Amino acid sequence: MNRYENESKPHYEGVFCSKKKDGTVYYRASLTYRRKHISLGSFSSPQEGHCAYREGRRLLEDESVTLHTYEESSPLPFAKWVCLLNFRDNGIYFGNPIYMGQRFFYYYLSPSHVLKFDPDDLFYYASHKIMCRGSHYFVADYGMQVNIRSRYGIKNYAVPGVDFRFINNDPTDFRRENLEIKNTYHGIRLEKQKNGQYLYTVRIHVRGNYLVGRYATELEAAIAYNKAIDCLKKNGISRQYSPNYIEGISPSRYAQIYSCLEISPKIINYFSE
Repeated sequence: MNRYENESKPHYEGVFCSKKKDGTVYYRASLTYRRKHISLGSFSSPQEGHCAYREGRRLLEDESVTLHTYEESSPLPFAKWVCLLNFRDNGIYFGNPIYMGQRFFYYYLSPSHVLKFDPDDLFYYASHKIMCRGSHYFVADYGMQVNIRSRYGIKNYAVPGVDFRFINNDPTDFRRENLEIKNTYHGIRLEKQKNGQYLYTVRIHVRGNYLVGRYATELEAAIAYNKAIDCLKKNGISRQYSPNYIEGISPSRYAQIYSCLEISPKIINYFSE
């Protein structure tokens, strides 16, 4: 028996010795609960791994332990606490820090930073880890960082209170009943004019924001944005714009509105350099 095979034998319950490609030895801790094998992480010493194993057993077996009793001195990170306690209390294990409620679920970024979601979002967030940058939340999807607001019809450039709002004023509550989307189209914003009238202002980005026009209805504004895209493409702009998808009107009605809409001459006469 060589030295590594001898070291591979667990000296502490729930701890196993392993080796990295460069030959560095480390220790993996894991446990089995309700026939579910759960990895607790990797550690630099068997003692640390065993402490994590004992902590994991305590979380699963002692119902007096809750998320509120978490301490930073714990050998397990808080995210793992959430995973284990949800498994203990709700019978389902997620790899992400999700805790199920009766009508919604919590996603814990930290003990004090918690997001709330509808059950319909459970499958998605169980397989997509949420990251936070300031007040923006992202997931990695197909190698790209995707703003989770886009799942709810909120554009990346949307302004809180103008394009959307959280009804209960809690920006961490992403339940659909708490979201009011005021602007569902690209390039449009309802703005108060100097005369006190509200008009839908349309802008499009071409090496800076260009005013397309101002319109009385949201429908006209959405179609005007699409017309601006067509003009720019005709003039040689190769940028890939996302046109507004218009529902509820016939092709003939769309064409009628499209043909009558006036847009800025700067857009009509814009040419790529």
